[in-house]
Amino acid sequence: MLTWIALTALLLFSVATFMAGRRKALNAAGGKSVNLHSLPGYYGSYAALWVGVPAALLILMFAMFGGRLEAALLRADPPPAVQALTAPQQDVFFDDARAIAHGGQPSETPYEGALKTALDAKAAKAAHLQSLIQLGSLALGALLALAGILIAYPRIGPQFRARNKVEGWIAGLFIVCSVTAILTTAGIVASLVWESWRFFQAVPIHEFLFGTEWNPQIAMRADQYAGTGAFGAVPLFVGTFLIMMIAMVVAAPIGLYSAIYLSEYANPLTRSVVKPLLEILAGVPTVVYGFFAALTVGPIFRSFFNWIGAQLVGGTFDGLGQYLMQVQNQMALVAGAVMGIMLIPFVSSLSDDIINAVPQSLRDGSLAMGATRSETVKKVVLPAALPGIMAAMLLAVSRAVGETMIVTMAAGLQAKTTLNPLDTVTTVTVQIVTLLTGDQEFDSPKTLSAFGLGLTLFVVTLMLNIVALRIVQKYREQYD
Repeated sequence: MLTWIALTALLLFSVATFMAGRRKALNAAGGKSVNLHSLPGYYGSYAALWVGVPAALLILMFAMFGGRLEAALLRADPPPAVQALTAPQQDVFFDDARAIAHGGQPSETPYEGALKTALDAKAAKAAHLQSLIQLGSLALGALLALAGILIAYPRIGPQFRARNKVEGWIAGLFIVCSVTAILTTAGIVASLVWESWRFFQAVPIHEFLFGTEWNPQIAMRADQYAGTGAFGAVPLFVGTFLIMMIAMVVAAPIGLYSAIYLSEYANPLTRSVVKPLLEILAGVPTVVYGFFAALTVGPIFRSFFNWIGAQLVGGTFDGLGQYLMQVQNQMALVAGAVMGIMLIPFVSSLSDDIINAVPQSLRDGSLAMGATRSETVKKVVLPAALPGIMAAMLLAVSRAVGETMIVTMAAGLQAKTTLNPLDTVTTVTVQIVTLLTGDQEFDSPKTLSAFGLGLTLFVVTLMLNIVALRIVQKYREQYD
């Protein structure tokens, strides 16, 4: 709360500095902005930036890392009674001291005698350190704000290039954002590669990529059955591929045909109504699609196949009928169909933009040669837009490969190497969630296998995106 109050006060002070800097620039120019190098607002912005930005960054830095600094200082001189504890017990002790100091709820660990005295002393010290860090950050922030006034205010004058300085601040902000994005991506890749390397040290990479049994179990005892586990990811790859193909069979034709209709056949009123309604599907959370698949689509599909099986029982196809009678709610077909519905607005929106980018002169030339509208679409518009449409399809495939919630709720968790759409399967993303859910030990091959799956999924989606970009770059035709 104190941090937000300080930031609000700093914002108000920056606004006052802006007004003062703007007024000083106008007064120095005799009240005429034409005598200034830059607009008056740039002078005020220059002063406000020097006052607000460094101080705000300092306060935010203390807010983010002040707790770690407090914990480090608190552990610097442990009492003798605490030194006798084990490392986990010391962690609990210092956490309890900080919890008491901050008004929280400590653990139920009983402290008596010297430990109780040490706990009270450390709690008092933690409260003192917290106040010291907060007040120190506010004092340093105030000093930086005053230093900003001393730096910026004397420079304001008619010939001062305030616009260049403000744009320099903005360029610096853009550079920081770009570097942050790059470092974030590099950090994600580095963490995946490092943890995957640890996994592949325990499980050979050829066994992981080409093994046909997925059973990531580890032994709690040396004599436990199936203690080594099986980490063959082929069933996961097959399940991911199966559900992705079903989804694209649903999404590709419906999305593409709806895009063609909206671009080439619909009148402006119909397009203005249908397109927003279609894109509402893109705003539905995936967990809602999962509920829809599990509670509505799954029972409908099961009832349909059970009914067909009942008709076939006792006849020539008795075996098929018996199998269809045993179909359950969870199956690859349900997950793929609902995922395809989710991808329809993705494919439709991208394809619509690509088709609209085809120059109208090509359509007019085709119609002038006597072609019908459907012939123009088939022989002129679609060939011209085909590279972009293919790229849109590949991006939709990447989206389907990375989906988790729908598969978890509608396709099951059983790893099978099957292409039967009526069977339960699982995917790479579902297994990643399963392996990292709950209280897990990050030193076992079972948990580290999630990073191997994540790295494989990352490489596959990266390759799909690269192929999509290469298709657009290589086959894009330039029109006058």
